[in-house]
Amino acid sequence: MRTPEQRPTGLSRRTLLGVAAAGAALSRVGEAAPEPAPASRRMPVAFVGHGSPMTALDSVKGGEWQRWASAWGTPKAILVVSAHWEAAPGTLGAVRTLPLIYDFSGFPRPLYAVTYAAPGAPALAERVKGLLQPVVGNVRHALARGLDHGAWVPLVWMARDAAVPVLQLSLPSQDGPALVKLGQALAPLRDEGVVILASGNLTHNLGRVDGRANAVTPAWARDHDAWLADVLQRRDLDALADFRRRAPALEMNHPTLEHLTPLFVAAGAASKAWSATSFPLTGFEGGSLSRRCVELT
Repeated sequence: MRTPEQRPTGLSRRTLLGVAAAGAALSRVGEAAPEPAPASRRMPVAFVGHGSPMTALDSVKGGEWQRWASAWGTPKAILVVSAHWEAAPGTLGAVRTLPLIYDFSGFPRPLYAVTYAAPGAPALAERVKGLLQPVVGNVRHALARGLDHGAWVPLVWMARDAAVPVLQLSLPSQDGPALVKLGQALAPLRDEGVVILASGNLTHNLGRVDGRANAVTPAWARDHDAWLADVLQRRDLDALADFRRRAPALEMNHPTLEHLTPLFVAAGAASKAWSATSFPLTGFEGGSLSRRCVELT
């Protein structure tokens, strides 16, 4: 069995290129930067269904993310937990700006030209380390690791001007209760102006992606997505953590679990002050790949 460090996370053109609209130009939207959020404002926890890397070039889908995140104001920093970085023990990414990781292959050349030079967040790294050590023990640093596409694809739209410091944290396991506990340890960051952004997909079976324009969503994907939405609306952490037994068609929707597990970190981070759940975006692409995004406040 592969360890988290060994689990492959790359994507190929054959499985995903048909999912997203190709060829749209990546361009800045001429909007004024939002006013900084008041220091006392509690920032939300968010889960973004990041889908295909091609969304970085898709002004329609990316614009939906941008409009969602614009309501947050300007956070002091963003902490990202991405499906595309599994490493144990918990590991913090670079605290300085580094080149992006293009952890996929076979996509159009413009996708590899996307840049996102957000500032590093060394102070946030120290804060996260202090919060996590009592819970998970030793926290490592990967000082030479740039942002993977699970982080930068949504961020090129959600924090468009790349002015907000960004820090990435690895997923140290696929254990639901342990990841909820990890998220709970991160909860104080919300009152310190930090957005906690989890990035994955509520359904993710690339072998079943259908690139046709008239692709129909199968019942197994629709039911799984609906079950997770219901659990989140009811704020039922016990059911969520027990997903291996309770989630319908789990193996069909997640042949591997890395795209689901960031959700547990998000739910844990919200749980101590979780008053509402909203779904800024819903629906499917490629037939069975959920686009559902979640905001926990």
